[in-house]
Amino acid sequence: MELSELELLKKRWNDLTTSLEAQFGDVPDLQVVLFLIGVQELGRGRQDFSKDEKQDLMHLATCRILSQYGYYEYTGMDTDGWPEYRLVKKLPAMSLREQDMLLKQAVIDYFEKKDIT
Repeated sequence: MELSELELLKKRWNDLTTSLEAQFGDVPDLQVVLFLIGVQELGRGRQDFSKDEKQDLMHLATCRILSQYGYYEYTGMDTDGWPEYRLVKKLPAMSLREQDMLLKQAVIDYFEKKDIT
């Protein structure tokens, strides 16, 4: 039996989060995974982050993973040493569910390209 695209995405997401659970002790949701990617992309290792910095890290991760699909482009580092991205093309109008699916697919692609899992 062949899996539908949605079923395959769910399976791959579950596989990824199970792998991350083995490393971090809890099954992470999308927000936690985005935070982890943001920390990885910032490249400063583990440290305490303010609430605003955590939001910035999740935004950084979103820009980074969507850059794989041509929505954002890396432009360099800002004066504080944070990676910067600029919007290249606008995301199409999507439902929240479609946005969730796009981000999860982009996260999976990111981890596969980085060969992290």
